[in-house]
Amino acid sequence: MKEIITQKAENIRGVIRYLQKFKNALIVIYIDENIIESELFLSHIQDISLLHKAGLKVILVPGARKRIDEILSASNIVCQYKDDIRVTSEDAMPLIKMAAFDVSNIIMTSLAANKITAVIGNWVRSRAKGVFDGFDFGTAGEIDKLQIESINTVLNDGFIPIFPCIGWNEAGHPYNISSVSLAQQIAMNLNADKLFYLMESPNLNKDNFLVPDDFPLAQNGDIPAMDLEELDLFVSKNRRAKPDSNSSGKTNVLTLLEKAKVACLNGVSRVHILDGNIDGVLPSEIFSDLGSGTMIYKSNYGGIRPMEQTDIPSVLAIQKPFVEAQKLLPRTEQQLSAELSDFIVYEVDGGVHACAALHLYSDTGVGAGRGDSNPSGGGSECVCGWDQGEIAAVAVEQKFDHMGIGAKMIHFLIEKAKKQQLKSVFILTTQAADVFEKLGFKPDDISTLPQKRKEKWSPERNSKLFRLDLQ
Repeated sequence: MKEIITQKAENIRGVIRYLQKFKNALIVIYIDENIIESELFLSHIQDISLLHKAGLKVILVPGARKRIDEILSASNIVCQYKDDIRVTSEDAMPLIKMAAFDVSNIIMTSLAANKITAVIGNWVRSRAKGVFDGFDFGTAGEIDKLQIESINTVLNDGFIPIFPCIGWNEAGHPYNISSVSLAQQIAMNLNADKLFYLMESPNLNKDNFLVPDDFPLAQNGDIPAMDLEELDLFVSKNRRAKPDSNSSGKTNVLTLLEKAKVACLNGVSRVHILDGNIDGVLPSEIFSDLGSGTMIYKSNYGGIRPMEQTDIPSVLAIQKPFVEAQKLLPRTEQQLSAELSDFIVYEVDGGVHACAALHLYSDTGVGAGRGDSNPSGGGSECVCGWDQGEIAAVAVEQKFDHMGIGAKMIHFLIEKAKKQQLKSVFILTTQAADVFEKLGFKPDDISTLPQKRKEKWSPERNSKLFRLDLQ
């Protein structure tokens, strides 16, 4: 019972932390047309309404391809697609406008049912796509400019702007534009904190795509996050793959990833690709550390930093299951406080989810104080009498274990030890020998431990020693 309450409390703390972080944040949400027609649509609208009420600024861009195709077909108007762009004659444009605004009205009406006021506007200036290689794209348009001041006015007045997939040139001539590209452009021009693509089963996992080696995966094989370097590897590997029965769907997802990269390079903090067939996917992605979709980010998602005094309760909580499983020695708040400068933590959006330490020793057991080491690992550092370093207390919260955080922290501490010109680093472990051997550590004899550490070694625990030479 205590464990259940503790877990609930941790979840609530996470929500509160994210509420503080994203208060007044701007998010742009593209809603795929298949999601608008799904059973979960009203549930997603309810979640969007709650996000708005929680203080987030929301912009919505609904997809309308299916509705436009239906109306054109009912009117016996034939259209074709070139490079995934709809091409029609001028007489189709009034029907395209009607369909696009029809979908936007569905969104607006559904928000009104949740007591949210939305505004459908013509804030997009566009131009004709024109003729390429002799092919006339007709009524297809490209985004030329957004009326940023007008959009911000709507947002600051507490309304949700809804963007139909229509743009107008300066003469008032309408063009059909891509909703996916429109969402990307809005997010970039307004420096959105987040851009969401709420899709129908994007299936970004190892079962549907080729995943590069050592890629961070969730336990079910899904890809929870990619930085831009990982995105390039993923897209390149799958672009080179032979087509299969689902190649069209995969191509669309890869194109979406490429748009996400462009958005991240142009002012958008993070892009999220979500499965709209999952109820609650939007709040879960925003208000939890790992979310429920695939996040694309440039930097500042998770990182290693020195442990601070206020991190100690979180670190003790992270270590607790490892202590209970006899994988770590128990530590007290006082011990962690005394060894503060030895510890590093891994932080994700302000929450601590992993820890590790580098304890310094001389071969004789005599050396300078701990305060002479630089816990950040940066800059030039003196040797200060240290010869060996012990990498200890490596613990990663279970739900983050798949992200390779433990190895990242160990590599960080190894580099720190090299900068301090240590001869070697060692670890003592009862159950994680394979992990450290994979990282290059070799078995060693307990007699090689520095005297001060040897005195703490317990025959009853019988920890095995592994060492990595640095010189």
